[in-house]
Amino acid sequence: MPEFDVEALRARFPALSIEQDGRPVALFDGPGGTQVPDTVIEAVGRYYRESNANHGGTFLTSRRSDEVVHDARQALADLLNAGDASEIKLGANMTTLTMHVARSITATMAPGDEIVVSGLDHEANVGPWRSAAADRGVVVHAVDIRPDDVTLDIERFDALLHGRPKLVAFGWASNAVGTINPVAELVHRAHEAGSLTYVDAVHAAPHLPIDVQAIGTDFLACSAYKFFGPHVGVLYGRREVLDALPTYKLRPASDRFETGTGNFEGFAGVLAAVEYIAEVGRRFGAGFGAGFPGMTGRRLEAHAGMAAIRTHEMPLFGRLLDGLEAIPGVKVWGITDRSRFAERTPTAALTFRGITPEAVATALGERGIATWWGDFYATGVIERLGLAPEGVLRIGLTHYNTAGEVDRLLADLRDITGQ
Repeated sequence: MPEFDVEALRARFPALSIEQDGRPVALFDGPGGTQVPDTVIEAVGRYYRESNANHGGTFLTSRRSDEVVHDARQALADLLNAGDASEIKLGANMTTLTMHVARSITATMAPGDEIVVSGLDHEANVGPWRSAAADRGVVVHAVDIRPDDVTLDIERFDALLHGRPKLVAFGWASNAVGTINPVAELVHRAHEAGSLTYVDAVHAAPHLPIDVQAIGTDFLACSAYKFFGPHVGVLYGRREVLDALPTYKLRPASDRFETGTGNFEGFAGVLAAVEYIAEVGRRFGAGFGAGFPGMTGRRLEAHAGMAAIRTHEMPLFGRLLDGLEAIPGVKVWGITDRSRFAERTPTAALTFRGITPEAVATALGERGIATWWGDFYATGVIERLGLAPEGVLRIGLTHYNTAGEVDRLLADLRDITGQ
């Protein structure tokens, strides 16, 4: 299997050549939005140059625009292993799509029905359900977390299923602390209780192969700007479930779940982002094909690409974690047991003795190192850990980060914290 060539891939990302005070910037802000490769930038520009028109016309540029939308939908079906491209819906972002479909789903419910959400999740998979439920008199319960390793309380999850909720919403991975949920098992348990499932895969998508058919979920949502594309939201919905839902749409709208004119140039960029991931698979994913039986072509390449990305990211995360644990006064929240790395993404949440996450993030930013601080809309988990309002410092590794960047970050953290 070819060695993962991070330098060759970094050359594809123009933003990685930005300098601050004569030094390259080091971008560990991926969980807030990844950088994009050159082909994504070119695809957006090419759309404007060659295809810029509204959909449904009988002239050349409109036909080209329609082809872009069709091809982007098919590419996303490949990335998520959807059964059919018609199960892919496009929108402004994951939050907007979830707000929209939550209204449709709760319209099928009656007062007293129940929804279960997760205390580990981003608010985009909590707030929409609470808001829509309030309109219908639907009861919302939240699954607690285990603070020791910041994982979902599975016993509480099972207990809430006894109420036979109409829908269970949870994340594939936590954008705050990196915990990966056992999504296939959670979907199975929810279905046994007669519940629909809605999975937030925004944080998982840049780090893991996603197979909606394998986990069996009814819905899954993510955002392309987290997996090397533009600001576009993506919703997968199982066809028979989508077809049974009422919709809130304009009468002439061609799609029941896509409101208004689409971000066609963004869809062109999404297509290019999936093609980039597939290219990673062609170059570095040759040894992963057996893990995706039944897949061929771009679908197989994209999943192999994500598997190759993970094999680069997690050893790099191990290097980061080793360095963080050697700095006095640093606490890493979440799973730190190396034997459990399969249960987490390469995203670290930190607090410091005697200095706030904001102060550390600011000092790092002044040195050309991008991190985030706060709760990142994962408000529930940060409150549950007793870390509000300051939150945590979040360091998010992606496949274009290097060992040298990690070592530079660690050296600066030691300096900033006085260690």
